[in-house]
Amino acid sequence: MILYPAIDLKDGQAVRLVHGEMDQATVFNDDPAAQAQEFVDAGCQWLHLVDLNGAFAGTPVNAAPVEAILKRCKVPAQLGGGIRDMATIERWLDLGLARVILGTVAVENPDLVRQAAKAFPGQVAVGLDARNGRVATRGWAEETDVMVTDLAKSFEDAGIAAIIYTDILRDGAMKGPNIDATADLARAVDIPVIASGGVSSLADLTALRDTGVISGAISGRALYDGAIDLRAAMNLLA
Repeated sequence: MILYPAIDLKDGQAVRLVHGEMDQATVFNDDPAAQAQEFVDAGCQWLHLVDLNGAFAGTPVNAAPVEAILKRCKVPAQLGGGIRDMATIERWLDLGLARVILGTVAVENPDLVRQAAKAFPGQVAVGLDARNGRVATRGWAEETDVMVTDLAKSFEDAGIAAIIYTDILRDGAMKGPNIDATADLARAVDIPVIASGGVSSLADLTALRDTGVISGAISGRALYDGAIDLRAAMNLLA
């Protein structure tokens, strides 16, 4: 199982939110590229980047820090937030991003997801963010009636690289991930599923790994707060 350290970008800084609320942002580093390098130096194999402003604006906002991270760090990175058209997908991949994460458009324009996955095999993931099993879009501000599992199954034949499943009510709260819901989703589809939201201890990582069906986990606040030691986590998952 791969651990993805998360760098959430707001106004050019590395921050963490609680339950996705933009007004509850804690700044952890004014230099996101330096933060990313710290994670790389500790042994991470991937980076998970989120353009929080972009998720609300519907277009990339924190391009400068993302580009700085891509230039400085030599591990693959995936990015979500405000990526809602083919031109933006192409631009990010051309700049060296390993994988784009499509969230809102997975609900609003699923044909774009299919088109992108076909054009860029292995480089398109779908981000499914949910409250009580229902998908939320546009920076989690809008809740839909779409069930996570139904939407995931609709992309079974699309060739997407992964599904990133976030339980919004767990995100940033340091209360542990929703292991059962994540594992159920992973068993329901053939697409690799990455857990996100609430991953806050080595015990959480162990529990996710031991399901045998979850391919990765994303953690942010726990790494910044020291609740998870990244080197120890990498050794655990090796």
